[in-house]
Amino acid sequence: MTIALIALAGVYVFYFTGWFKPKIIRISHTSRAFRPRFGSSAAASPAMVPITFGVEPQCKLTEIKVVPLAAWQTNQHTLPFWHLVFSSNAAPVKMFFYGQRIQGLKPEVPGTHAEPLQPNVTYRLFVTAGSAKGQHDFEIKAAK
Repeated sequence: MTIALIALAGVYVFYFTGWFKPKIIRISHTSRAFRPRFGSSAAASPAMVPITFGVEPQCKLTEIKVVPLAAWQTNQHTLPFWHLVFSSNAAPVKMFFYGQRIQGLKPEVPGTHAEPLQPNVTYRLFVTAGSAKGQHDFEIKAAK
């Protein structure tokens, strides 16, 4: 009888609680080209199209990585365009910009910075916060 109760409790916990479900971080992005207020009136370059990412739920990130999707699909060890890893004292994050310095994270390779993104190329963003993970594909449209 005791074994049956333990088995039923185990089935209940497995199927009706979130204890064994993977924790997923939902990610969104937005990008808006802008023209500089001073200087050239030429169209914004790809480097001037800021990408903003939102994460839900707000969390203390432990890793951020951006890779070109096509290269990653053929070689999952492709070099990332931007890669930050946990260092210490991370603060909860709800949104961040591509290439931004984020409290508690440092570049995987010391002294490196985010590489410029190219228009009309699909990239994949990976984020990790402890055991929670998320990924999001995005693309910068060419400025008109």
